[in-house]
Amino acid sequence: MRTFKSFSVIVFSLIVAQLAVAQNIDWPSYGGDNGSRKYIPFDQISAENVDQLTIAWTWDSVDNATVASNIADGNSTLVPGSYKVTPIVIDGVMYLPTSFGRIVALDAQSGEERWVFDTKAWEAGRPANLGYNTRGVAYWEGNGKRRILFATNDSYLWSVNAEDGQPDLNFGDDGRVDLTKGLGREIDKEQYGVVSPVLVTNDKAIVNSIVNDGPSSIQTPPGHIRAFNPETGELEWMFKTIPQAGEFGNETWEDGSWEYTGSTNAWSIMSADDELGIAYIPVGTPTNDWYGGMRKGDNLFAESIVAVDVNTGERVWHFQLVHHGVWDYDPPAAPTLIDINVDGRDIKAVAQISKQGFTYVFDRVTGEPVWPIEEREVPQSTVPGEQLSTTQPFPTKPPAFEPQGISDETLIDFTPELRSEALQNIERFDYGPLFMPPSLRGTIQFPGWAGGGEWRGAAFDPDTGMYYIPSASGPIVVQIVEARRGREEMQYVRGGARSVAGPQELPLTKPPYGRITAVDLNRGENVWIIPHGEGIRQQIIDKGILDPGPVGTVDNAGPGPLLTRTLLFMAQRDNDRNLIRAINKTTGQIIHEYELPLPPTGTPMSYMVDGKQYISIALGGAGDARVVALSLP
Repeated sequence: MRTFKSFSVIVFSLIVAQLAVAQNIDWPSYGGDNGSRKYIPFDQISAENVDQLTIAWTWDSVDNATVASNIADGNSTLVPGSYKVTPIVIDGVMYLPTSFGRIVALDAQSGEERWVFDTKAWEAGRPANLGYNTRGVAYWEGNGKRRILFATNDSYLWSVNAEDGQPDLNFGDDGRVDLTKGLGREIDKEQYGVVSPVLVTNDKAIVNSIVNDGPSSIQTPPGHIRAFNPETGELEWMFKTIPQAGEFGNETWEDGSWEYTGSTNAWSIMSADDELGIAYIPVGTPTNDWYGGMRKGDNLFAESIVAVDVNTGERVWHFQLVHHGVWDYDPPAAPTLIDINVDGRDIKAVAQISKQGFTYVFDRVTGEPVWPIEEREVPQSTVPGEQLSTTQPFPTKPPAFEPQGISDETLIDFTPELRSEALQNIERFDYGPLFMPPSLRGTIQFPGWAGGGEWRGAAFDPDTGMYYIPSASGPIVVQIVEARRGREEMQYVRGGARSVAGPQELPLTKPPYGRITAVDLNRGENVWIIPHGEGIRQQIIDKGILDPGPVGTVDNAGPGPLLTRTLLFMAQRDNDRNLIRAINKTTGQIIHEYELPLPPTGTPMSYMVDGKQYISIALGGAGDARVVALSLP
């Protein structure tokens, strides 16, 4: 009997091994799925063997040669920054864009190039706001066609044959659609573009935009959301983020400000529930980010999460996270679709992290908050002409994942001397709780516009209901000055002081300065918080201060999380080390650190080809951008 059991186990193991060899599992969209969970149910790479990871292949970006040529020709402005791409994988082929707007297909197993198509977007000059910067492509399949859809920095939506990289000449105008057309205003391409991937759902290609944050006029391009037919390029619908006359929410733009105000764009990643047929749009701040005297009212749908019917573009529900925003607290990341159980009730929900450090959780069908969100009174502005909302929404659960406001709870306190110097440094500015408004004197904002959650987003584990959020602390100063030099119509803009020094070249606030928070979304509770990186730990010790342990690295532009059945992966440049870390999902303990050849810049992803799991991540930028794939030997 014992021999029979042993034989059975051997036979079963062989069968499993054969199935694994034949198994291909894709990463079909930017966040792993349209719910942006950044999760894949793999257990091949585990805590027991993750220390055996090695680089399976490396691909050097085709942009590198162009950058070298541009620099040699004296065109030093034609150089991209960090390579923030997350690839997708379909049927063993990896698809990704480059910073200059090329689309590339690689063999996902070997990294060999299959084809490259150049949209020539980079030749239009430096793009709006963030320079040469793009984050991903999308895939559509239907009617026997397989297409890669890509929205470029120079405002075109392209459709390229996934098989050979040739433009689909039946799509738009010879393979592309001009995204500056049809927005109701003439669009200056120096102010408008796209950096985020197209959202493909229910045979719709949904496109958002990025608009310059530092406008020279109260009139900037509007950030309306549009859906195109992925086969023909025809416009299917447009959701107006700034409601026009007679439309729902128009009355929240007083004195006709809806006619000229722009931005209010969803610059970050969008999500969708393919079964419900609902897209979830994180809409940003209106013009201008720091002064709203020219756009009185609550300004729907600015700084809101908006659920729209993917077939019609009609609003299903919305929730405004910030009324009449003057803090640049637009939702920075993709809403995450989550299935949770709260007090015995199964809920199809959606979670939205914020720059303030909040996690807002809603029933994704009805828009009802899962836990109460309270309207609380907030400080009011002293800037002439400004009229803030008297209240702002505060989620009661989960707890904030970042410290908020400048107070005894947040100021550095390693020693009494450091604390005293910090107090002296802040006295020249206004400061206080969250939502302290910008002022003529200058207000310390904490978290600042690059603090709290960022575009890299969070990851959700459907097996446990745990939500993993990387974030960072960083105070800024927002000082309001009278607009001059041709911008007088804006009345007031940001100027003057932009930062406040900490004591003795240390940060103003307590650590950690970068962190990862694990949230139980079934209970609405933070389970653990760890510093994300060593940070300036040694610098603190060198001041004669007792070793505080890791204090976290401020890395808001860094990669987001990747979640598997076994591990949480987080990458970052920590001091002089370029790392991807494997973390215990239950405890936050770091299990292994793998040193990468360049700074990690894109959020990692994972896929399987012929039964073998790979983890791929974009590295570097400027003249040395790469993609590497890691696997077990």
